[in-house]
Amino acid sequence: MFFIVASLIALLTLVYLVASGFVRVVSYFWGWLSSGEKIDGVASNASGSATTNVSPTDISSGLSDDASVVSQSTPFSKPKSKPTQADLSAYLDEMHLGWYQIVILFFVGCMAGLLIEEIWMLITAGLTESRVGLIWGPFSPLYGTGAVFLTVICYQLHKHHANNLVIFLVSVVVGGTLEQLTGWGMKEIFHSESWTYAHLPDAITQWVAWRFLGFWGILGLIWCRLIMPRALYKIGEPTSKRQAIFITLLTVYLVADITVTVACLARKAQRDTGIPPSNAFEVWVDNYFDDSFVSARFQNMTFTSQTSAEKS
Repeated sequence: MFFIVASLIALLTLVYLVASGFVRVVSYFWGWLSSGEKIDGVASNASGSATTNVSPTDISSGLSDDASVVSQSTPFSKPKSKPTQADLSAYLDEMHLGWYQIVILFFVGCMAGLLIEEIWMLITAGLTESRVGLIWGPFSPLYGTGAVFLTVICYQLHKHHANNLVIFLVSVVVGGTLEQLTGWGMKEIFHSESWTYAHLPDAITQWVAWRFLGFWGILGLIWCRLIMPRALYKIGEPTSKRQAIFITLLTVYLVADITVTVACLARKAQRDTGIPPSNAFEVWVDNYFDDSFVSARFQNMTFTSQTSAEKS
């Protein structure tokens, strides 16, 4: 018993140190991005924080040659390094939630969600298998999509001053719908399965269970009240061309990663049914992402033949 407790403490300490180091590296890198050439119309004060009086037209024109992805930004002001709850609420009322923030939230959500799931499975089931959801990088798009959906919806709930019960119920619906659509889509399109709740006594469908709906509700409440305001405040609006270029490149990378992953899983399903590649791209996918690669990369994913899928 002592060994188990000691091992758990050591594991959590290691995770904390790794996470702290990662946050420091990211903060340093983000500071470097922010210190680059400013977008036309964006001033910078002595501390390096962006100041107010920036119009959407100014930012749009300043990025026209570099990154159109952030062309709909609005004026903002972040005068405090440690904002109060009132500061955060005022900032959310003032800001515009756009593609710049969405890409960052998706990126961070994919990694953070995967890390939490890996730790949870290690502690509860002793599993150390890879649970990634994309071909390249430590990403689980289910969590990234969930972070984006929760942010978009919670942002609107904040605008309408929704109470905690409404936030909880909306988060339950969002989480349950996301799990159901993702699980059903993977089964019907790729004949694969990453998780199942069919063995649980409170299962509603194969991919939705009451206990996890409650988890989504609590997560949504925590996200809306505690995490989202500070995350959006920290992300802010684009102030330098380095930031704009980085987010543009990151968007291209994620789109390519998702596209190749979909093609890889689609070809895996087709190979299982004996369908040969029909073009040069599918030949490339088969050569570089064959069955052995898929099995090693997506260790928590099981595949069934089309016949078996139709019977089930």
